[in-house]
Amino acid sequence: MNQLEKGSKKLQNAWAFYDWANSVYPLVISSSIFPIFYASLFSDEFPAVPVFGFEIKNTALISFVTAIAFLVVAIISPLLSGIADYVGNKKRFLQFFCYLGALSCIGLYWFSLENIYFGLVCYFLGLIGFWGSLVFYNSYLPDVAFEEQQDKLSAKGYSLGYIGSVILLIASLAMVIGKEGQEAMEAMRLTFVFTGIWWILFSQYSFYFLPKGNKTNQKVTTSILFNGFRELRKVKNQLFENVALKRYLIAFFVYSMAVQTVMLVATYFGEQEINWPSPSDKTMGLIISILVIQLVAVLGAFITSRASAKFGNIPTLIVINIIWAIICVCAYFVTEPIHFYVTAGFVGLVMGGIQALSRSTYSKFLPKTDDTTSYFSFYDVSEKIGIVIGMGLYGLIDQLTGSMRNSIVFLTLFFIGGVLLLLRVPKKSISK
Repeated sequence: MNQLEKGSKKLQNAWAFYDWANSVYPLVISSSIFPIFYASLFSDEFPAVPVFGFEIKNTALISFVTAIAFLVVAIISPLLSGIADYVGNKKRFLQFFCYLGALSCIGLYWFSLENIYFGLVCYFLGLIGFWGSLVFYNSYLPDVAFEEQQDKLSAKGYSLGYIGSVILLIASLAMVIGKEGQEAMEAMRLTFVFTGIWWILFSQYSFYFLPKGNKTNQKVTTSILFNGFRELRKVKNQLFENVALKRYLIAFFVYSMAVQTVMLVATYFGEQEINWPSPSDKTMGLIISILVIQLVAVLGAFITSRASAKFGNIPTLIVINIIWAIICVCAYFVTEPIHFYVTAGFVGLVMGGIQALSRSTYSKFLPKTDDTTSYFSFYDVSEKIGIVIGMGLYGLIDQLTGSMRNSIVFLTLFFIGGVLLLLRVPKKSISK
């Protein structure tokens, strides 16, 4: 097949369609079905897991595994970025991480207490596969679209991913709802298989049309391999010369720990701490809560955009952090499903807003440069390291105190810290 020209509609559609293929992973595995399945493996009498001779609370264990996985991602992302633009066939790298993640999802079918190590490895590798593939997927954007096309194409990919993932989640809900006990567990296991198949199947359209990569004869040497780390160090030095940007990044790093942790553990919290009438009500209620968060997040991003245009980015972020702190305090007292639904609505409202505004605020702070990839690589690595710390502390408190409520309340400190640090950002550092 002749390679499609850069900027062609078919090539852009092929790139964006990978979002449709892979976005089922974060929604089905990270946020909804798998957390419900994982929690259902354990009973009130046996909430802990024997791991390497230690009894670890099940929710703390998954927090620790997630933290370690994100630590690996934070380490390998610069390595992958360092070779993404030098190899002559980066499509193979994209395919490798895609298949690693998708096959790991399928492997979750055999997750059980008897196969706890195998199951945790599949969960771990699934996360590595998803985030690893994104490095190469994102690096394709300037290869398939001209600069004036990239914003629109990026938004198109996000939209396709959202639609595709919600479709599979609704189908998963139809499979699981009304079932209890082992029948429900088997249905959830099948959703993991369908997630992996969906990811592999629909990615083939992207793989067929995407170019192999930049046509170079360069080999992946040690120098190229560590180029990503050198770029991060150079960017860090440049960024921290700007006092306003330095203070903003520190504030972002602190409050982002809590934001990402809440999003990753919300379903586990709802499964364990809420008084659901029955197992089937629990399953339906948790999935509905995830859908509520997804839908309200879109509205939250719109409202936040309007607020930042009127009041400015930093003041808006301060208010959002205050709302987050209040949510964490209120979550300590949430016990009934209706309370959880309301809390999920507020989480969605500020989740979409704080993510969109944080990234756009960072973009406004950046110096004039054509090398935005390196600057956003630094931003992404900072965010992932924050996840490692946030999930690690969350799991530790959960393990030591035996309650996820204490962990949620502890996260309030990060939002308060974020507010105090944002107040130190010079008011006239960016325009509204």
